[in-house]
Amino acid sequence: MTALTLSTAAAPGLRADAIVIGVAKGSNGPSVAPGAEAVDKAYDGRLADVLETLGASGAEGEVTKLPAPSGFKAPVVVAVGLGAEPDKDAGFDGEALRRAAGAAARALAGAKKAAFALPLAEAADAGAVAEGVLLGAYAFDAYKESAKETKGAKGNGKAPLAEAALLGGKPRDKAYKAAIERAAAVSEELNRARDLVNTPPNDLDPEAFAAVAQTAAKEHGIKVQVLDEKALTKGGYGGILGVGAGSASGPRLVKLSYTSPKAKKSLAFVGKGITYDSGGISLKPAGHNETMKCDMAGAAAVFAAVVAAARLGLEVNVTGWLALAENMPSGSATRPGDVLRMYSGKTVEVLNTDAEGRLVLADALWAASQEKPDAIIDVATLTGAMMLALGSRTYGVMANDDAFRSAVYEAAEEVGEPAWPMPMPEHLRKGLDSATADMANMGERMGGGLVAGLFLREFVGEGIAWAHLDIAGPAFNEGAPFGYTPKGGTGTAVRTLVRVAELAAAGELG
Repeated sequence: MTALTLSTAAAPGLRADAIVIGVAKGSNGPSVAPGAEAVDKAYDGRLADVLETLGASGAEGEVTKLPAPSGFKAPVVVAVGLGAEPDKDAGFDGEALRRAAGAAARALAGAKKAAFALPLAEAADAGAVAEGVLLGAYAFDAYKESAKETKGAKGNGKAPLAEAALLGGKPRDKAYKAAIERAAAVSEELNRARDLVNTPPNDLDPEAFAAVAQTAAKEHGIKVQVLDEKALTKGGYGGILGVGAGSASGPRLVKLSYTSPKAKKSLAFVGKGITYDSGGISLKPAGHNETMKCDMAGAAAVFAAVVAAARLGLEVNVTGWLALAENMPSGSATRPGDVLRMYSGKTVEVLNTDAEGRLVLADALWAASQEKPDAIIDVATLTGAMMLALGSRTYGVMANDDAFRSAVYEAAEEVGEPAWPMPMPEHLRKGLDSATADMANMGERMGGGLVAGLFLREFVGEGIAWAHLDIAGPAFNEGAPFGYTPKGGTGTAVRTLVRVAELAAAGELG
């Protein structure tokens, strides 16, 4: 991962491959953002005019490179757009800084060192820039022969940015140091989640995922328990077993427990971990299978969040539940019309084997509920309906408690993960009734994302605040990279979960 340092050095005298500055989009053209005063002065105060001549506007994510002024030890200035100029006396928000730093880090692939002269009015700004750099410089190259020669090619033969110095930072200030350390821990774990999502399913089946979790748990002092097929059968986890029945790779339920001696609150995070989703007997049509290695992104997010909480030493107990299975068609696979007896004891008629995520989550939610945490959040790439409703960059938030839903939504907004509160209309619940079993795994087609939430609610213990994050849209970016978001696995929801844990530790959650 890119090395980070806080620096009080002046931009002209710093040895680096590039100096990164911010440019805002003003009403009269681009304007140079705070932090780049020394650079602007070297251009005789006309840097904004030079950038405008080169076509720069200050639009979000826009990157413009130009030769550094005479006397600078860095040969290049990289101007990155911050978006709209803030109101007078208002600074740039954290997400604008995060995205700009990410775009610059991506543009500097191949560089050994870059100095970031972006606005750092306070420690939180330094943390945002640090996150942007670390997440923007991400590359997944484990399966590229060319990467072995360049030690991490980004598909263009260039290694990720090796080192970033944050100018204007305060190396001896405790708040700044803490912000950088937090950014490093969260970003490293988020990038680990991205790695898991990007790993081909032939190398990441449920057993392999469980092994990764066990290794990380040992490293960070987290207790881990893995239930294999035998233990799942003995325990009566019919949902997880039913989904995994068609695969040669057996399912797993992984429990990760981070505990703090000073904790006053407990949280449970539950992740959908379908390491590959063919749809089962209800086979997905051609064109819908190619990215289904990402159907374990919820479990990856939960795993990363628990490890991040441990690394940060948060004063809250956090338990992560990874419901892992591979959904495949075979002679042993669950069929449409089969009835599964879930871990809760309820029976579910399977009308569509491609609505499998809710089945594994149901068992894990009930298991989590038995420990009576203060709150449960599940994370899942659950429904195409949520993508139709909110697009590819925003995830839906549902809950059994309006205040808790608001708290989770606000946490997501605070860390820069686009989310939107969604309702749970009671009239849709009737569609889940079954003439054969206690309920069916499918209901009305219209509002399908909401129906899935209503299904999951049935498996949450009474009196426990619960939220459901449907990350089907933003979990996997099939388009071009943007800001600090790469192509492929994104690590969506990791930062939201970590922030929720921080709020719970501080006694400020809902």
